[in-house]
Amino acid sequence: MQMLMPEPQIFVERTLALIKPDVVDKEEEIEDVILRSGFLIVQKRKLQFSPEQCSNFYAEQYGKMFFPNLTAYMSSGPLVAMVLARHNAVSYWKELLGPSNSIKARRTHPHSLRAIYGTDELRNALHGSLNIFSAEREIRFMFPEVILEPVPAGQRARDYLNLYVNPTLLAGLTALCKEKPADPMTWLADWLIEHNPNKPKLRHKITEEEHRE
Repeated sequence: MQMLMPEPQIFVERTLALIKPDVVDKEEEIEDVILRSGFLIVQKRKLQFSPEQCSNFYAEQYGKMFFPNLTAYMSSGPLVAMVLARHNAVSYWKELLGPSNSIKARRTHPHSLRAIYGTDELRNALHGSLNIFSAEREIRFMFPEVILEPVPAGQRARDYLNLYVNPTLLAGLTALCKEKPADPMTWLADWLIEHNPNKPKLRHKITEEEHRE
């Protein structure tokens, strides 16, 4: 009896990561850990919050005793905001961060980022979205210019690849096999740029007379 294996699902999730003010000097180290953990950094910016912006970002925490200290801490210097992408990005990033209290993290998750870079419950070095809904809201807050389109999954993803990606990629690979260049990766990259079907085309050439007008 032949067993039918389920077809793989293609799904990429996004989450927000913040490097908080007191560890911005460790930005390169932290980014290296992020990339080695299988994340793609889709968007990145360095900014400084005003207390009002902090209050809006952490609106869900408003009214709690630590809220004034939180807004003061988060507006005390520049921070780095990043949109991270990978399969199950929210849960994997939370796992990499460890417990929110850095003191507890050093006891229970000594290799987590908050254990390594954090100080205590307030100054815990990094932020991560709680769930995919929080991630969407927080990404829109930090990167208002970003359009968050639904990422295709399953059959929709395969249809997208078959329609928009595979034809050009297969043509490029065929040309690569015929050419047999010394540096195939660079050659294929250049070929794909040159034969990008979405590359804008000029409707007509500008003549010298038109150029002088």
